[in-house]
Amino acid sequence: MTKLEKVIYTAKARTTGGRDNGTSRTSDGRLVVNLSVPGKPGTGTNPEQLLAVGWSACFLSAIKIVASKKRVVLPAELTIDAEVDLGLANGVHGLAARLNVNLPGLEPAVAQMLVEGAHQTCPYSLATHGNIEVVTNVAASNPVDVARL
Repeated sequence: MTKLEKVIYTAKARTTGGRDNGTSRTSDGRLVVNLSVPGKPGTGTNPEQLLAVGWSACFLSAIKIVASKKRVVLPAELTIDAEVDLGLANGVHGLAARLNVNLPGLEPAVAQMLVEGAHQTCPYSLATHGNIEVVTNVAASNPVDVARL
């Protein structure tokens, strides 16, 4: 287990009602979300979607850090399409994830090096390492069309 030497930021949120028509809000009021059970009717989001959003944003920032250190110029079209699965394993709920990284215009080897470095840098990746199945897919030429997903 990694123990933090210095806390840079603490996010605070309160949830009431849980997945089933609950609400979550941050202490600063910047984010308020209604919750719904995945795959059921409802107007809210779910924890898996929130994890996908947070992880993809963090991973993209980690790629920028690695690229800066390696002096690689990133394409403006850089995107991360995160997919988080909720499922069952041996009768217990669990998660799995795929991070689909789109780095159009970069050489495949350079793109792979950036993604591997980001996976060793991103706090979400580090937190899940060895705990859930995570697959990174790298596309260095054609970005995934999110509208098709």
